[in-house]
Amino acid sequence: MTTGFIIAATGTDIGKTVFSAALAAALDADYWKPVQAGTAVETDSETVARLAGRAPGRIHPERYRLTTPCSPHRAAGIDGIAIDVSRLDPLPATAHPLIVELAGGLMVPLTQDMLQIDILGRWGLPIILCAATALGTINHSLLSCEALARRGLPLHGIVFCGEANDETEAIICHLGKARRLGRMPTLTTLDEAHLAGAFARNFKLEDFKA
Repeated sequence: MTTGFIIAATGTDIGKTVFSAALAAALDADYWKPVQAGTAVETDSETVARLAGRAPGRIHPERYRLTTPCSPHRAAGIDGIAIDVSRLDPLPATAHPLIVELAGGLMVPLTQDMLQIDILGRWGLPIILCAATALGTINHSLLSCEALARRGLPLHGIVFCGEANDETEAIICHLGKARRLGRMPTLTTLDEAHLAGAFARNFKLEDFKA
């Protein structure tokens, strides 16, 4: 049985790829990005390989690698294909924990008829929600918590990304009935060593163990 976490977010550019890399390194986990939308610079798999020090075999290939950085259903259309959600099963086989990073927020469409959140129950992994600490995050975070709860999907906890905002973080976890796992600060130097140090200072490894 595969163990690990699904890493979701309240939106795009929150910091979930950086956190995914930190958690993959801390747990000695494999990494998988099922759908990559946007390949012009560095893909999320390449970023995690660099920041987490993962060997090529520990980064599982995307089922879809789409050119344009936009909603997966639109990016697929631009590339002249349609996403077949049956190709997103099963999870990659591994003897290690697995970090699964989603494409953007929970409610982005993969096809004209299916949202990303609709496939999470198939994988049977607990979900970590990455939330910004900037203005607007209360609404986005609570909507994401509610969407998961309505579908009976297991929210392991919330990771905040950005500058400290204690009151906002507290009210989100209180109203969202979610555990606060910690906060990943903005790092002026982003490399493997600095990221590992930031994780060690701001998170408790036992919070991510079964």
